[in-house]
Amino acid sequence: MEDERSFSDICGGRLALQRRYYSPSCREFCLSCPRLSLRSLTAVTCAVWLAAYGLFTLCENSMILSAAIFITLLGLLGYLHFVKIDQETLLIIDSLGIQMTSSYASGKESTTFIEMGKVKDVVINEAIYMQKVIYYLCILLEDPVEPHGISQVVPVFQVSTEQLSKVFSPKKICCLSPFSAFLLLLMFSRNVNSSCQDYLRTPDSYF
Repeated sequence: MEDERSFSDICGGRLALQRRYYSPSCREFCLSCPRLSLRSLTAVTCAVWLAAYGLFTLCENSMILSAAIFITLLGLLGYLHFVKIDQETLLIIDSLGIQMTSSYASGKESTTFIEMGKVKDVVINEAIYMQKVIYYLCILLEDPVEPHGISQVVPVFQVSTEQLSKVFSPKKICCLSPFSAFLLLLMFSRNVNSSCQDYLRTPDSYF
């Protein structure tokens, strides 16, 4: 079974979440991010070139214009290869693990795999961004030395969203569905606390 919903990120861009249910123990979530805006690219390029031209008129050194070309090209390549994410995929398989794949605009893919036995819990964390409170999904990994400790906090989707759902605010976003799936699969492999089970009762009709 597969369905798709649309949401907004913290900058107002359109996000598309595809949910694929292969079996009760295997689910996949694919988050498609907005493409690179030609308007933003043109604005940044013009700003760099105007600054370079202003320095050139003051110093009358042609090396400034050459440096502006290299800075623009290297900055664009670095942004496309390391920063701009076009798609994020989250594959959850019960008793096996969680695979997170990020596809960048340059074509590079980054994959992270987490064994299910290392997952301690799944939480929805909050942060402050530009005078806003945003929410994002996190995986808490167990500390091998201290049983009740947390060794690492791994964010699931790098593209943050504005609001969480009717449970936390009037608007809807896509975090709650992966969160419910996480907890559902964790229930198959271990017992989770009662506070987590409350989220499992949240109906998918919110989406």
